[in-house]
Amino acid sequence: MASGSKVPATIPATGGEAGLNRYLAEIKKFPILAPEEEYMLAKRWTEHQDTDAAAKLVNSHLRLVAKIAMGYRGYGLPVSELISEGNIGLMQGVKKFEPERGFRLATYAMWWIRASIQEFILRSWSLVKMGTTAAQKKLFFNLRRMKNQIEAFEDGDLKPEDVKKIAKDLGVSEDDVVSMNRRMAMGGDTSLNVPLREEGEGQWQDWLIDTDPLQDERVAEAEESKVRHELLVKAMDSLNDREKHILTERRLSEDPKTLEELSQVYDVSRERIRQIEVRAFEKLQKALMHLAGERKLLPAG
Repeated sequence: MASGSKVPATIPATGGEAGLNRYLAEIKKFPILAPEEEYMLAKRWTEHQDTDAAAKLVNSHLRLVAKIAMGYRGYGLPVSELISEGNIGLMQGVKKFEPERGFRLATYAMWWIRASIQEFILRSWSLVKMGTTAAQKKLFFNLRRMKNQIEAFEDGDLKPEDVKKIAKDLGVSEDDVVSMNRRMAMGGDTSLNVPLREEGEGQWQDWLIDTDPLQDERVAEAEESKVRHELLVKAMDSLNDREKHILTERRLSEDPKTLEELSQVYDVSRERIRQIEVRAFEKLQKALMHLAGERKLLPAG
């Protein structure tokens, strides 16, 4: 595809909160594409810059964008703006999608959709002005989930034991956790009870309660799981037999072995097992990133 080609923007306007309900109803009218149809449309776009084909690819995945955007609704930003940013990511994903690589568009586009939304959130929050490290980004996008998991629903500062657990699990300092929690508390949440319509009928939570996953979301999750497994299997080839065994027993097993148990198997110290595990994990991560880059699964940046 020519680098200057643009995916046509045929997306219905969200029109702020007042028009969001109409938008959500409108995008449900676009059909989900069968794999064969999706492949042919993608080929028509990549080989002939067929804008009608690209528009169909975009429109068929708008529900996926809305679903992903709803997952970021707690960051104090209008959902309509999150969806708009996600749609930009979707169009980038369509533009760079290569159907002959064998996986579905939803799998590939999810990377672009999430990246676009996350970058928008970071730009919108004051913390980005202070310089945002990779660790801070990880903390920013995982703090709410971690608080829900440990049922830390306090309005003020977190309990010391909760701070310690979150810091340990996310690999950041306790000071960073406390600081981030305070900043995010000042950002405010978008209530799920805000009326969707001007006359007050219907609420966010009514739309969010979806008894069945979206078809394209199910496809995307299945494809993503398959791709992750394939990458993991190939990446494991970068390790020697001892590294494979130790890493598998320590991190990939439902019943992980202790350092002591493995030290007895290999007749070395527990510290030596820990060193091998850390080195093997680093090698595995490097191999995974390389393979993902080869398959163009990583957003440019």
